[in-house]
Amino acid sequence: GLLVKQFTLVHLSDLHFGRHVDLDQVRAVERQLASLAPDAVVLSGDSTQRSRHREHQRGVVFLERMRETAPTLVVPGNHDVEWWKSPFGLFGRRVIYAKYRKYFGEELTPVLRLPGLIVAGALSAHGLAVGSVTWNQRDLTVKGHLPASETNRLAKLFAAEPEDTVKVAVLHHNVLRGDISQRMGLAHWGSAQRRLDATGADAVVCGHDHQEGAGQLPRGAVVSTASTLSDRTRGK
Repeated sequence: GLLVKQFTLVHLSDLHFGRHVDLDQVRAVERQLASLAPDAVVLSGDSTQRSRHREHQRGVVFLERMRETAPTLVVPGNHDVEWWKSPFGLFGRRVIYAKYRKYFGEELTPVLRLPGLIVAGALSAHGLAVGSVTWNQRDLTVKGHLPASETNRLAKLFAAEPEDTVKVAVLHHNVLRGDISQRMGLAHWGSAQRRLDATGADAVVCGHDHQEGAGQLPRGAVVSTASTLSDRTRGK
């Protein structure tokens, strides 16, 4: 059989720099990180509360501190997207990510490769978009969606890796139903789960629901949902 390689990933999400950030928790993470000796750090979105410049700037400082210890990958969340500048893409898609790209770089779906490990970002935060619309008005601008183009890209990336490479997919919206919220993060979640599971990912990491959890998809991919480093917790 294959020799299973082991890696330590630190998975964080939903820092919400701005009004709701819990700076005590953030500072504790910054102090603790080096002692964990991770191979990589993953930030699965919502670094900001309202995508303001000062929030992104503080998010970049946090990212740089993480990178002092280990390679770090970040993807955007729904709070990082200025959807109001182009609802339903009426004025193009690029404008809603312009501020995020200014601070975190052009790549919305970054890929991190280490010997024996690939961590690949997927974009689920599209703002007010056709693919994320549901019959529930509470979902407007909140729900994410994972197009087939994203899961196809992940599958192609993972298929090109050696069989014993550990493959991790990163997206913002929670893939499994939250225990407290009883909500899915993704519109068309059944299709998204099946396609994610078929990419060949060993693990899927996400956030959005603000409640830590873990589970599995039917084919065996482990799903990790990170909690939040803010006071916007589920169930108080």
